[in-house]
Amino acid sequence: MILFPEDDILIREIESWKGFADMLCSEDRRLFLQMLNDCHRYSNAINAKGEPFPSEALLMTLVFIQHKMISWLIKYQYNKLK
Repeated sequence: MILFPEDDILIREIESWKGFADMLCSEDRRLFLQMLNDCHRYSNAINAKGEPFPSEALLMTLVFIQHKMISWLIKYQYNKLK
């Protein structure tokens, strides 16, 4: 729980993307918002990055999450072939 959400870079950044999400079809909007909300696992790292470019930390987190998923899928596929 954040006592001062205006000080939380992640919350502010996710809020800034709401207009983009609103323009997506409902399924895409759901997936997009889920993707952004998944970033909360890394909120300490995002907030440690600080200003002046909060989007950079959010985008790096999204790339990192995708990289972890790709690595997991490669490992899963490799173990399946054994």
